[in-house]
Amino acid sequence: MGIERLVDTTLDEENHEEQALENSLRPISFNDYIGQERMKRNLKVAIDAVKKRSDGTTLDHILLYGPPGLGKTTMAAVIAHEMGANFRVTSGPAIERAGDLASILTNLAEGDVLFIDEIHRLRRAVEEVLYSAMEDFKLDIVIGKGPAASSVRLDLPKFTIIGATTRAGAIAKPLQDRFGLVERLEYYTEDEIKKIIARTANILNTKIQPDALDLIAARARRTPRIANRLTKRVRDFADVNGDGIVDKTTAEQSLNLMEIDDLGLDPADRNMLNLMLENYGDRPVGLSTIAALTGDEETTISDYYEPYLLQMGLLERTKHGRKVTKKAKDHLAKTGKI
Repeated sequence: MGIERLVDTTLDEENHEEQALENSLRPISFNDYIGQERMKRNLKVAIDAVKKRSDGTTLDHILLYGPPGLGKTTMAAVIAHEMGANFRVTSGPAIERAGDLASILTNLAEGDVLFIDEIHRLRRAVEEVLYSAMEDFKLDIVIGKGPAASSVRLDLPKFTIIGATTRAGAIAKPLQDRFGLVERLEYYTEDEIKKIIARTANILNTKIQPDALDLIAARARRTPRIANRLTKRVRDFADVNGDGIVDKTTAEQSLNLMEIDDLGLDPADRNMLNLMLENYGDRPVGLSTIAALTGDEETTISDYYEPYLLQMGLLERTKHGRKVTKKAKDHLAKTGKI
């Protein structure tokens, strides 16, 4: 088993406290949504164009992709709010059979937004039903089995599907082609993360001093979900060990207790990099080998470890495998974790 991560970018939906916190911190409009300016501009144009028309057209289907924790679900909810539409939520793994999808689609109302998280994990049979639903707003249902089976085509109300994925390359080409808007979410700048932390602290009624804000932002991995999670943990530390005000000393003590270093790496990141160095030095390491070393799934390495490490220049991906960079070695040496 891999090391439990304090900076995990996934959301534990079974943790009701975390889910409630996540929901309470989510913006509901473009004005409240910090960052992703290019994407917001593109989406605003598309939404305003639909609103100005009176021919009954709906917003094009939208695919949002990028590393986890950057706000794909939040952006989908914002789009629905800006359109004044009902927001329905499901996920690829939850739709096990074509009948499940048919049930969801036939219960949509005109103009609804259906959000499908992890859309790359849809089963092939479910995908095939989705094609005509997205393109023609028709649902093809097979009734009966064997020679007596017959196909029935049902009309669907016009709706918009917003798909979210961390692995755009895993989506079948016919499905990709049915999305009129494809947008990538980028890692946030440190200034944007500071604004997100300040907003979160305000919602939590927590006072954070500027130098503490800088420190938390620097270790939040440019990811809003992690920034919000760290802000809550630091607030808890300040409430228990101080007067509830988060200053630089309190923030540093709290983050050090969580073993999150200056670049936002946690024990799991450092463990992976160290295992690669100890066992293979400067040689490239295959994904399956890294997974075996750490005890994680290959998809966990590629989806949750790699993106940030690559972004920060700590890991290099070559045709022969992954290599630890000099920057990573220097960082591990400096922090005494090598």
